[in-house]
Amino acid sequence: MNEASIQAQVRLDASKLGWRLFRNNVGVLVDSRGTPVRFGLANDSNVVNKHIKSADLIGIKPVLITQDMVGQTIGQFVSRECKWSGWKYNPKDEREAAQQRWIDMINSMGGDAKFTIGEV
Repeated sequence: MNEASIQAQVRLDASKLGWRLFRNNVGVLVDSRGTPVRFGLANDSNVVNKHIKSADLIGIKPVLITQDMVGQTIGQFVSRECKWSGWKYNPKDEREAAQQRWIDMINSMGGDAKFTIGEV
């Protein structure tokens, strides 16, 4: 499966679990005045974007909390970087290393982030 098909499947599967995932397009376009306009998460500048790259899909999933917050549901930040079937992580690839830094940051703060080749 290609990356677009993987993204579609992950979004469908996530929706069945009650999650909401949205496409996070990242890039730069020039407006009508010739001014570059950056869009997407973690894309404040070219320097930032080379160091850390946000994922293809961004969203939220409901999580039931126990103990002191019994019965309350919170929304946990979710991030999925979709890859094609057969993909393997290569830490020497600068783009993949920047994507891994994003994943590590989100997970270190209690979020749920990972690379995926089809599983939610």
